[in-house]
Amino acid sequence: MFVLELTYTAPLEAVDAVLEAHVAWLDEQYQQGVFLASGRKNPRDGGVINAVAGDRARIEGITAEDPFVTAGVCAYRVTEFTATKTAPALEAYRETL
Repeated sequence: MFVLELTYTAPLEAVDAVLEAHVAWLDEQYQQGVFLASGRKNPRDGGVINAVAGDRARIEGITAEDPFVTAGVCAYRVTEFTATKTAPALEAYRETL
C-alpha cells in the first residue's frame, strides 16, 4: 500500500488549468483498482492519495503520468507501508509481516 502526497509547485491558477485532466487521470486509476481514496489537503497546497500496487516502480510510473506532473505543477512524495490493520471494507488489502 502507498500514500502519495502531492505538493503544488506552481500557483493555484496553473494547477486549476490542468485540474480537469488530473481528475480524468484519477478516475482512470480508480477504474483500474489502483487508487482507494484521494483528496485535497487543507490548506490547499496539494493532495493525498491512498493507492495499492504490486510494487513501487508501478506507482512511480503511474504518478509520472499525472497531468499535474507533466504540466510541472506538482511533485510527489511516495511512502510505501505494510497495512497490517485495516477497516473491514479494506480487509482485502490487509498484509502480514
